[in-house]
Amino acid sequence: MAEDFAKAVEDGLKLAKRIYLGKDKAVMTAPKPPSPPVQGLADYYLPSAPMVYAVISDPGFVDNPDFPSYQPHVYGRCDPPALIPLQMSGVDLEVNCYGDTAFVQISGKWRVHCVMGSHSCDCRIAVPMGNQGSILGVEVDLPKKSYSTELVGLEESKCIEKIARPQDGGFMKPHIFMLTIPQVDGGTNISIKLRWSQKLLYNDGQFTLTVPFSFPEYVTPAVRKISKKEKIQLNVNSGIVTGILCKATSHPLKETKRHAEKFSFLYESEVLTWSKTDFSFSYSVSSSNMFGGVLLQSPPLYDHDQRDMFCVYLLPGSQKSTEVFKKEVVFVIDITDSMQGRPLEATKNAISSAMSKLGPEDSFNIITFSSETSLFSTSMELASKEAIERATTWLSTKSTVEGSTCISIPLEHAYEMLSNTSGSLPMIFLITDGAVEDERNICDQMKKRLKNSGSLCPRIHTFGIGSFCNHYFLRMLAMIGRGEFDAVCDLDLIDNRIQKLFSNAFSTVLADITVDAFNDHEQIEVYSSCIPDLSFESPLTICGRYEGSFPDTLKAKGILGDLSSFVMDLKIVRAKDIPLDRVLSRQEIDLLTAQAWLSENKQLEQKVAQLSKVTCNISEYTRMVLLEKNKIDKAIESSGAQKVKKTDPHKIKDPLAPRKTLLQSLSVGFGDLTATAENIRPGFEQQKLPDAAEVFLKATSDCCGRMCNRCCCMCCIQCCSKMNDQCAIVLTQIFTALAFIGCIECCTLCCGQDGQ
Repeated sequence: MAEDFAKAVEDGLKLAKRIYLGKDKAVMTAPKPPSPPVQGLADYYLPSAPMVYAVISDPGFVDNPDFPSYQPHVYGRCDPPALIPLQMSGVDLEVNCYGDTAFVQISGKWRVHCVMGSHSCDCRIAVPMGNQGSILGVEVDLPKKSYSTELVGLEESKCIEKIARPQDGGFMKPHIFMLTIPQVDGGTNISIKLRWSQKLLYNDGQFTLTVPFSFPEYVTPAVRKISKKEKIQLNVNSGIVTGILCKATSHPLKETKRHAEKFSFLYESEVLTWSKTDFSFSYSVSSSNMFGGVLLQSPPLYDHDQRDMFCVYLLPGSQKSTEVFKKEVVFVIDITDSMQGRPLEATKNAISSAMSKLGPEDSFNIITFSSETSLFSTSMELASKEAIERATTWLSTKSTVEGSTCISIPLEHAYEMLSNTSGSLPMIFLITDGAVEDERNICDQMKKRLKNSGSLCPRIHTFGIGSFCNHYFLRMLAMIGRGEFDAVCDLDLIDNRIQKLFSNAFSTVLADITVDAFNDHEQIEVYSSCIPDLSFESPLTICGRYEGSFPDTLKAKGILGDLSSFVMDLKIVRAKDIPLDRVLSRQEIDLLTAQAWLSENKQLEQKVAQLSKVTCNISEYTRMVLLEKNKIDKAIESSGAQKVKKTDPHKIKDPLAPRKTLLQSLSVGFGDLTATAENIRPGFEQQKLPDAAEVFLKATSDCCGRMCNRCCCMCCIQCCSKMNDQCAIVLTQIFTALAFIGCIECCTLCCGQDGQ
């Protein structure tokens, strides 16, 4: 899908050469890709900042709406449509950071500069988001209409008749959200507001924010006299962390406010060209030791749960001299046929790299599984240079095999290997791309085993590849095992993300964390049943709700890498100027969804749906809709409503009610057992035939369709779907004539036999 998008943009830039831009500049030239391409041509044309594209099916409509030119007529149509990037006349970036969460809002103005004023085209919005980005909303303002997104419950979504096509709304890549606005007139100015949330990266006591803000040169208006204003506003409120030091920034920010844990920056300027670099900002916390605190806040009026909220956070500090745990590690790898190619190769590379980072006192083993299980060694091996070389060689010989996916047996083997460890932190890393039928049973069995394992029981870290595996099963399994969960749907990111998971786990500095009041206070609900360990490379956040009064003092306890006990006092503060409900909503939705899946609790599902709608975070129990409001008809309908109401009130519908279009599902789902059983590879879930070929296959789904599948190749069907109208008409007439001749011949033969 990303390759098709990049090709459409490349075609659009070539098509844009037809546009006459007046005396200032003759044409808008297409950019030359780097030589050689650093990331490949497809990545070069993918959006690196919020962009808007004109969807061009008829190239004859492409022209300057202000200065029409006499162009030679273009025959045929663009199939698939070309995408011409629209020029931008203003952009305003506002970022609000709270702890390790950032809320980003970009307001921009674009113009349909490439379509005749007498024609219209669809406009496609592309929103690339930063680290663990989650889209929150899109608002579009046009002279005659306005559009906005909204989340509705599953039951309400069933009543919406108009359903958008997959290409009109969804994720092109996991971090790039796309939305199509229909039929915008040429020359129209479009005002768009985009909102999303993302996570800040943390390393060695330093938080780093990176927002996609690198605009290609072809979005800069070619006419020089147009004013181009760029504005960036950054607000940081860290809660109760003081002593913040600003480290680096990508743009010339000016400090406008600073007070203890809060500070603000502003950059505003008239520019010749738009920003060529992503906006980045980093700041560090002065403390070198582990520390933590608690934020309390009353719920807002619209909150579905009127209990008070709390957030416990623990930071590892910047002192890396703290001893990490000695480790015993078992890698459990899925090698079913669906892992063939990049998934398995990237997994092997990441594991080989992880083994090289183990110390001589650490030990490891590797288990591969499909329908059968294979072990590198019958017992744990010390991480010597020789053992790692043997394991790397053994792993390189492993290839994918056909068969079903069985997770419970290799997981049991890994647990048994680590059940008698002492003086070290045992870890299991489960990597899979499939779903299995006994997932709830696996969670129940592992919960019982780990509950009886005592201190420093095996940690379970899980990693999912693609959307066919059940992300919520893997999340719940990691929650039960005090580990971390991560997943990717972009195959290019597998190696990097798995290594990040390994690195976080290997740098654990505090394990078996408990908070004294949680076990003794019945009115405190913690969303995570088991508190995960604290790593040098990521802060730890624990959220929940409580009734009544919160304890005046709170202590966190744990075990350090040298196996000594550790106790710290947590500073309790009433959160001010921090929307704690929004900051915790993404984590709360994910944890509650995993619990709802495991328990099959309908009340929890409704709770997640309500929280999703209020906070605008996508969930498994809500769907996104596009609301369309007509500004002109609104006033007319409102003024005429009273007259109609006197005559026939039953004919009146709410004149202010927007028209709703249901977008395709944006959530990952709960796994696909059928795709797993058929060993369908990750990345194939979004591949679809062109519309015409899909209609043809549906029309021939009976015996004729089965015969056609045997007689015709899929390439022929796809080729036929891309024909222009004239060719299709000619072929239809030829085949009709041949069929008519065949019918006459058949009748002649039949009549001839009867006449004899």
